[in-house]
Amino acid sequence: MQDLLTKFANLTIQSDFIFKKVMSRKRICKHLLEELLQIEIADINYIEAEKTIDPNYTSHGIRLDIIVADDKNTHYNLEMQVKNNKNPNTNTHVLPKRSRYYQALLDFDLLQAGQPYDLLPPTYIIFICIFDFFEKGNYVYTFKKRCLENLELELPDEATTMLLNTKGSHGDISKDLKSFYDYVNNHIVTTDFTKQIDDEISYLKLDTKVRREYMLMEARLLDERREGIAEGKDIGFAEGKDVGLVEGEAIGIA
Repeated sequence: MQDLLTKFANLTIQSDFIFKKVMSRKRICKHLLEELLQIEIADINYIEAEKTIDPNYTSHGIRLDIIVADDKNTHYNLEMQVKNNKNPNTNTHVLPKRSRYYQALLDFDLLQAGQPYDLLPPTYIIFICIFDFFEKGNYVYTFKKRCLENLELELPDEATTMLLNTKGSHGDISKDLKSFYDYVNNHIVTTDFTKQIDDEISYLKLDTKVRREYMLMEARLLDERREGIAEGKDIGFAEGKDVGLVEGEAIGIA
C-alpha cells in the first residue's frame, strides 16, 4: 500500500491517469487544442473520458483517453504516448497501425446505423509522444491523405492524424504549446498555462477520491496482468511451449 501511495505522489502528466484527469478540465483541454491548431474554439463537449470502443466480441477493443467535440462538431481524440513500443514478433513499431485502428473505430462509433457516410464529422487523432518517432526533429507531424501522382491533391475525408514530438527542436508552434512540451518533458512551469496544469495536478493529488480511484485502478490492472500471465502459461503448457510472458503484459484490451 505504501508503495502505491508513493507512486501516486510521484505521478506526472506523463501518466495516463493524470493526463486524463487534467485534460478533463475543459479550460485546459480547449486551450491546448487552440494552441496546437491555431484556431479559436467557442466550446468543447466531452464525449467520454477513457472511452472503450469494442464493436463486437471478436474485435480488439481500445480505450481512448480523451474524446471531445467542439462547437463545429469536429471530434478530437487526445492520447499520451510515453513509449515507442514494438511488436516483439515482428520488430515493427506499433504506433502507425495503432493510429489507423483508432481512426477506424472512432469513425465506427461516430456513424449511427443507417446514416450516410457524409455525416461523419471531421476528426483529429492526436498522440502526444515523449519521443521523436520519425527522428526528424519536428515539433509536430501532421498527416492527411494525398495523391501520390499529384501531391497537391488531398483526399477530403476530413481525417487528420497528428504526432506531437515533445522532444522536437524545430517548427512553428506557439509559446504555450512549447511550454506544454517543456512541462511534459521536465515538469518545468514557464507560463500561466503550465501553471494551471501544475496547480491542477497538485489539487488532484490532494483529493482523497482521486487517490482511491487510482488505488482501485492499479489493483485491477495488477489482477489483469496476473490473469494474463496465468493464461499465457496455460496456453504454453497446452501447446507444449514456453510462452514466457513478462509480468505487466496482459492479454486483452490495449
